[in-house]
Amino acid sequence: MRLTVLGGGGFRVPLVYRALLDDAGDDGSGARAGRCTEVVLYDTDRRRLDAIGAVLAEQARGRGAAPAVRATTDLDDALRGADFVFSAIRVGGLAGRTRDERVPLNEGVLGQETVGAGGVLYGLRTLPVAIRIAERVATVAPDAWVINFTNPAGMVTEAMRRVLGERVIGICDSPVGLCRRAARALGVDPDLAEYDYVGLNHLGWLRALVVDGRDHLPRLLDDPAALESFEEGKLFGATWLRALRALPNEYLHYYYFNREAVRAVLQAPATRGEFLHQQQEGFYAEVGSGRGGALEAWERTRSEREATYMAENRSATGDWERDSCDLDGGGYERIALALMRAIAHNERTTLILNVPNRSAVPGLDADAVVEVPCLVTAGGARPLATGPVAADQLGLMLSVKAVERATIEAALTGCRAAALRALALHPLVDSVRVAERLLAASGLAPELSDHVG
Repeated sequence: MRLTVLGGGGFRVPLVYRALLDDAGDDGSGARAGRCTEVVLYDTDRRRLDAIGAVLAEQARGRGAAPAVRATTDLDDALRGADFVFSAIRVGGLAGRTRDERVPLNEGVLGQETVGAGGVLYGLRTLPVAIRIAERVATVAPDAWVINFTNPAGMVTEAMRRVLGERVIGICDSPVGLCRRAARALGVDPDLAEYDYVGLNHLGWLRALVVDGRDHLPRLLDDPAALESFEEGKLFGATWLRALRALPNEYLHYYYFNREAVRAVLQAPATRGEFLHQQQEGFYAEVGSGRGGALEAWERTRSEREATYMAENRSATGDWERDSCDLDGGGYERIALALMRAIAHNERTTLILNVPNRSAVPGLDADAVVEVPCLVTAGGARPLATGPVAADQLGLMLSVKAVERATIEAALTGCRAAALRALALHPLVDSVRVAERLLAASGLAPELSDHVG
């Protein structure tokens, strides 16, 4: 089985390769049927490809069943013969992310990679490239399945579906992380529980945690000590979670505690994008120079990255440290591997994924990409019915979905009015005038037109 990774020079690619190495079977012989045998890394930056290639080579050392690795800067070459395509691109690099964060912050509104105005700006820049990639996949590797992790993941997945239909599925590690942390807080084996989770990407809620037919979430919500023993409980606080009667995805902190989150980001010495830009430049330069081991440098950099994840939000809620069990990172690579195996070998499983709604979430149309538990088989991912959604949850989902679709329209048609609508209608942008200034300062306005077609 051949896996092509788009954004193959990206910092988190070694997590994917590590999961593939661990899929060799219990004895390490590589005898497990249907495992990935070849990984093709595609990136536009040869320097980054070489650095990540060096890390993967050290990971594979002594592993006789390691998948072969090949790197290329030719997209069609990378796609040809692929069974699965893992898309994790960053259009504009971390310099682009930094701008997406700073432009909104200069207006006093949230600057974040996927949430609020920053997410809209990132989408406007990313979506045209994602669509072109989808078109090349359809031409060069029409039988391949695309697993999309490119942010904003739900928005990008919905846009790529216009070309690839059911053969593109979005993934994110935030929901499964929340579910597993909640189960551990209850003393429940996370692998034995069923989870009722509903939302959009980076905008969802865990509403039930069922073991042996019994929902244990009320027990957790009524135990403040257990509730505040894990990340989401510390972020949101027991009082608010008990009022909600649900556990929100960590990214909802930007909505429920927006004023505090924005203040914390403004007071931080650097935005997340600025921190990662400096950190990763140091990593790629170190590996490129040949000083020390590539894998050791990557592990050291990754540990620092995980420890500082959402540091501003934690600062706004008591300045607490992440638990050691959450510093291991990963998650999305295991979801990707489980998804690939389920499709390739009909290993039926249930995963929380980004897929078209069909009729799973009442109140959203059939084509809206939602993030819900799905049954995965050789035929792909089918969303499982969620039942009625609380009015506050559905209202926020509908507002953000309207923003996503306006962003897609603007990116694909070049319509300035659609881009303005996407920014102004976002719940975290508080004025049309602010939206106008954001669009003007984004650097994207010259690419848009007042008249389309």
